[in-house]
Amino acid sequence: MSIRHGLLALLEQGPRYGSQLRTEFESRTGATWPLNVGQVYTTLARLERDGMVVQDGEDGAGHALYAITDAGRGELKSWFERPVDRASPPRDELAIKLAMAVGAPGVDIRAVIQAQRHATLKAMQDYTRLKARALAAVEGESGSEDGEQARDDIAWLLVLEQLIFQTEAEARWLDHSESRLARLSVTAGRRARNTPAAAPPVPAGHDVTAVADAARTASMSHSTGR
Repeated sequence: MSIRHGLLALLEQGPRYGSQLRTEFESRTGATWPLNVGQVYTTLARLERDGMVVQDGEDGAGHALYAITDAGRGELKSWFERPVDRASPPRDELAIKLAMAVGAPGVDIRAVIQAQRHATLKAMQDYTRLKARALAAVEGESGSEDGEQARDDIAWLLVLEQLIFQTEAEARWLDHSESRLARLSVTAGRRARNTPAAAPPVPAGHDVTAVADAARTASMSHSTGR
């Protein structure tokens, strides 16, 4: 998540102070990725160091205001135009958990998958309910003069729909993983059944060839009834 670019996008609309930026960021994203004021001011300090924002006086309540610079606008424009890089995907705890569960002693990976599927489907239901509320808010604001609230509700709706698609994909991946494990288990069982039994060890002091000849003679005698 790019807090840095999110704050630049908000500052392009005009100077703001730290807690105001946090409130607007959470309003725009439905508090899906909550920020604390410390994160905001740390990010602002780095942006100021990089010449992308400057302090721009104070508001009537004495809050230090920050404003975006031309360099900040250039960085923001580049961010909007640049596709999100997928060459180095962020770490996914669930994928790591399943990868580590494969072959781990005492771990029932199917139970891990089932527990996660239950949680994923519940999250999907929760997001779907929130989406219905967001849609009602957006439709109820048609023709409203409160453009700022309508903008935030539409932004929240887009975030919710992304979360729904993400949980749907996760549920499909869990189903696929369970099927994959079942197929691999069947294949491993067949291989085990088709593997020839190991020959018994030759007692110490016995010649291997003599033992083999004796075994063949015994087998032929059995087959001829002698």
